[in-house]
Amino acid sequence: MEAAAVLTRAAARRRGLAAKEQGAQEEPGRRPRRRRPGRRTKEDPEEEAVFREVVNFSPDPLPVRYYDKETTKPISFYLSSLEELLAWTPLMEDTFNVALQPLECRQPPLSSRRPRTLLCHDMMGGYLEDRFIQGSAAQNPYSFYHWQYIDIFVYFSHHMVTIPPVGWTNAAHRHGVCVLGTFITEWSDGAKLCEAFLAGDSHSYQTVANQLVQIAQFFRFDGWLVNIENSLSVAAVRNMPAFLRYLTAQLHQRVPGGLVLWYDSVLPSGQLKWQDELNERNRIFFESCDGFFTNYNWREEHLERMLGQAGERLVDVYVGVDVFARGNVVGGRFDTDKSLELIRKHGFSVALFAPGWVYECLEKHNFFQNQDKFWNLLERYLPTHSICSLPFVTSFCLGMGTRRVCYGQEQAVGPWYHPSAQETQPLFGEHKLPGDSQGWVKVHCCLEDSWHGGSSLLLRGVIPPGIGNVAVRLFSLQVPAPHKIFLSLVYKLEGSTDVTVALELTAGDAGSCHIGSISVLNAETGSRHRPRPLRVPPTKLARWAGRCGQQLSGGWIQRCYEVNLRGCLLRDLFVNLSRPPGSQEEKSFICRLGEIQVVDANSLLAPLPRVQNVTVTQVCWQRPPSELEGPLGRLRLSCTLHWSYLLLQARCFRVHSWEGTRGSSPGREPLGPEKPTFLGLAFVNQYRVVDLVVEAAGPSQEGRVEFLVEPVPREGFQVPQAEWGRAALLYSMPP
Repeated sequence: MEAAAVLTRAAARRRGLAAKEQGAQEEPGRRPRRRRPGRRTKEDPEEEAVFREVVNFSPDPLPVRYYDKETTKPISFYLSSLEELLAWTPLMEDTFNVALQPLECRQPPLSSRRPRTLLCHDMMGGYLEDRFIQGSAAQNPYSFYHWQYIDIFVYFSHHMVTIPPVGWTNAAHRHGVCVLGTFITEWSDGAKLCEAFLAGDSHSYQTVANQLVQIAQFFRFDGWLVNIENSLSVAAVRNMPAFLRYLTAQLHQRVPGGLVLWYDSVLPSGQLKWQDELNERNRIFFESCDGFFTNYNWREEHLERMLGQAGERLVDVYVGVDVFARGNVVGGRFDTDKSLELIRKHGFSVALFAPGWVYECLEKHNFFQNQDKFWNLLERYLPTHSICSLPFVTSFCLGMGTRRVCYGQEQAVGPWYHPSAQETQPLFGEHKLPGDSQGWVKVHCCLEDSWHGGSSLLLRGVIPPGIGNVAVRLFSLQVPAPHKIFLSLVYKLEGSTDVTVALELTAGDAGSCHIGSISVLNAETGSRHRPRPLRVPPTKLARWAGRCGQQLSGGWIQRCYEVNLRGCLLRDLFVNLSRPPGSQEEKSFICRLGEIQVVDANSLLAPLPRVQNVTVTQVCWQRPPSELEGPLGRLRLSCTLHWSYLLLQARCFRVHSWEGTRGSSPGREPLGPEKPTFLGLAFVNQYRVVDLVVEAAGPSQEGRVEFLVEPVPREGFQVPQAEWGRAALLYSMPP
């Protein structure tokens, strides 16, 4: 028998629930309800847990709300009725859809009085490939990456309670963008639904509001767009402002920074009549929540009238722009900038509805070019926001690709799509050098090559004669700098070139800011500072800087920098491309950026937590696809892994497996191939393994598969295998 603990299936299920509750220690609100009670077995968390199964082909159906019927992969979901909303209570399966990524600090904060930009994502009914929580093999999926222009993201569908798929919440939060779900009622069924919860006493609508708040709090998104697109009875419409006020107050109390927005629809009479503006007829709803989203068929005179209606809350009015240009609109499609010009002229916020038009209606093979064109046309009307916390780490991954790469090593080949895996995106666009020079730089994403993930950032440009370098601002920062920071840049240059690449940063508070250990550029760019690369990184930082200064696989190069600071505020992050000294001819370049890291040195010295209490539950076996393979053929294994880890310290988890035989050593050495097989990424303390192909055990033998959970710290470095979490599943065929 193994030295580690052996648990029965029932005990394993029970232990998985207990471990998940421990792993969810920072989740607010009610804890998930236990689905399968049982006895827990004690074991040393430092040891590998071992679970034993007798292969059983009996169906063990999973709840269809939470798992795709065809693949059993975890999926995001919505609620279609008032009964479903009122009956919802968190189960273990709900935790797959909880956002890992907290809403990042950003400047200026959303509460500032600067006009905002809201993106309302409405695409083909919603819950497409983005519903697969652990990703899918979608080819040419839709991806949004111009996050620096966006303040609020709304996931819209025509389901009554539209809960944003967790991939969108993780990606938006990573960029400091808050996420709203949609509460919508429509047509005659919607009128009946509203009558049921609004026409009675306050207890009815407060119960609905409490459930909406609980859902936002549990899944960690930030609020609701309320869209009532049906007429209301006198009794129902009378309670609507009170419902909005109660929902808004409860959300503010339980979801920091939460928002409730009202869509321009019904009037105080109960009539459904879009106004295309904020006016006296709908002002009561605006006054009962955080903001007002207008309908789309407005003209400039509507905006002029609204100036008097909005008062000091000008930026709480989100003027709707239908990018599909349906109806009598000022501008949409590639003329959307005409609408934004008028909206910003009068100081309002904007709500861009369905900018996925560039994906739905134009050629898919030109999607990236069309999306960049669309947002470049709007750029002058879209103020950006700044990153204001460390660590700051990005590989520029879009959360998709045609292959998957891990630190320069190819991990899997084939299309993949996983929105939670999207990393912080830079400022894109085309930059021309000032004056009459012919210098330029274009910045865009590229799926053809990557250092880590599925894509990289491509910089193409020309350094004209007479100019020594070009510098491209990629990120706007407002970070109070710690005493010492480390920076890392992974890049490679295409073709034969003698252009050099370096990181630059700007620092504010110049009167008191002291910067050491860097070289300062000439006076013309004296506000930017170029750190010196580290030749020999400090020993204690080896796990972070082990590749510094080396030529890496695939032609990538990593440069590391150390900067000592005192009283400084980091402002911007640039990449500088320079011609060699003495050179005067025009220099063209193609540079790929694979990763940038900006890390507080002290955080690299802190001990790492370990992944503990890995469990294997909800095991399901399927027969080989062909009976000709016989009992010694292959089996397909599906199961759910749970583990304990402090989520605030994790960027994600990589889940691996390897196979072995019963005679293998029970220690921590590899049991099968030299490297474990990568299964996928997890952004919560659990992962559903689906259709893993394993060898069927022979008569009187046990098969073995081991699961490994690799934590990825927020600082982005690799963790030694000895600190991964592990659990083994031993299985035998029935007698």
